[in-house]
Amino acid sequence: MHIQTRNLKKEDYPDLKEAMIEVYSGIGGDYWEKSKINKLLSVFPEGQFCVEVDGKVVACALAILIKYDNFGDSHTYAEITGNYTFKTHNEEGDYLYGIEVFVHPDFRDLRLGRRLYDARKELCEQLNLKGILAGGRIPNYNKYADDLSPREYIAKVKQKEIYDPTLTFQLSNDFHVKKVLRGYLPGDSESKEYATLLEWNNIYYVDEKDKKPHTDSIIRLGVVQWQMRPFRNLQAFFDQVEFFVNAVSDYRADFLLLPEFFNTPLMADFNGLPEPVAIRKLADYTEPVRQKLSEFAISYNVNIVGGSMPLVEDGKLYNVAYLCRRDGSWEEYRKIHITPNEVRHYGMVGGNEIRVFDTDCGKIGIVICYDVEFPELSRILGSQGMQILFVPFLTDTQNGYTRVRHCAQARAIENECYVAISGCVGNLPRVQNMDINYAQSAVFTPSDFQFPTNAVKAEATPNTELMIIADVDLSLLKELHEYGSVQVVKDRRTDLYDVSVKKAARKALKKKSTREDDPEMVPPVIVVAD
Repeated sequence: MHIQTRNLKKEDYPDLKEAMIEVYSGIGGDYWEKSKINKLLSVFPEGQFCVEVDGKVVACALAILIKYDNFGDSHTYAEITGNYTFKTHNEEGDYLYGIEVFVHPDFRDLRLGRRLYDARKELCEQLNLKGILAGGRIPNYNKYADDLSPREYIAKVKQKEIYDPTLTFQLSNDFHVKKVLRGYLPGDSESKEYATLLEWNNIYYVDEKDKKPHTDSIIRLGVVQWQMRPFRNLQAFFDQVEFFVNAVSDYRADFLLLPEFFNTPLMADFNGLPEPVAIRKLADYTEPVRQKLSEFAISYNVNIVGGSMPLVEDGKLYNVAYLCRRDGSWEEYRKIHITPNEVRHYGMVGGNEIRVFDTDCGKIGIVICYDVEFPELSRILGSQGMQILFVPFLTDTQNGYTRVRHCAQARAIENECYVAISGCVGNLPRVQNMDINYAQSAVFTPSDFQFPTNAVKAEATPNTELMIIADVDLSLLKELHEYGSVQVVKDRRTDLYDVSVKKAARKALKKKSTREDDPEMVPPVIVVAD
């Protein structure tokens, strides 16, 4: 499945019409005429959004710009739209007015409405508008109209005593009710022709039109410090993962980071088997877990760096982290440096690829635990444009954790990037070699005046299950690179030394050979050259 939020186009109209008929079948199956949609696209193309799923438009949000003082708090839908002509659209408007939002019934479990609202909010911030307004239907009101006034109904929806599919969703997206509108949409029998005047305030709004706020560079990270615990079955494990995904999504996080081997509690059922056999049994869960992470990334609109899990391919055992993007795509990173214990107990082998990943929030890197103790890896990722480095880890003792922590902080300083580390805590007595864990997850920054004096953006309480929510500003990295007190990346003596991937390793990757007897199938080796 591939999901994309984008601006609506004229050629999307057949899909648009089909979806609207399904959405409004309960009130006559009305839909916007093609001429009306074309009119909106001609006067305000950047304000019309849609969500495309596998090439088909299944959700839409339409809007105009208005001078709100021209209308005030008492108006009808016909008045705000100029009797559906959109002559009320004003390029000098101070509010974005939402005139339509809908999601095809077959796709409502994907939370596509949230994507549309997020797109509107981003546009509002880009245009430096005061906020977003909309007249919201209350389609469940007809069930309570005999006993409750509209104001009483709205109060109960706010208190979650009553569920309204439209108002409940809007309130969950940071809108508040300014007023109850009477006779807003004639013929809306479900709402008894009432509507809520809803408002979302743009906190980045500034009075001077020539002083636009800069918000695109702010990336919100959600880092999970995962408690090792027994799970009665796979679904119970998924429920715990979804809890954290839902929590960071509520905070509108751009990324969720899980720890290395966070799924090892599932290995308890194989505790009677030899360790190399048990972890290969655990690898049977890897693809179902990866698929579930992709589903969560889509439905909760957050990019997930899925910790790491064992993977068996062509008889070889790898330690693999998955990047599950919120557009439905995914990629993998295979741990390159394998610890002595991973070799001794499991027979694990290292991966053979060093590269950054493109996301909708910039370029990121992923290295797993022991990898972060080898500075050459992060240096190569930095040279490829990495802005945030994600490090899922698993350490049993405090001294092991100390190695990971201090090396991660060094990587942030020397590569002028942010580094997020996520680890497991607690005991797991029924799983061999995973029985004790120590962690203090954190988000690290470079060390200069733009950042905290201790170069720690946020950190968890040691050995306690929780999550960190932290904002990192990518624009500060550019400022550091150009104007920092020291400029580590620019001041490297590349005339004297360099860090690179061996050509043999690159050639092996291109061939994608897995034969043990292939002389070119060797791990990437970092070299220092004259």
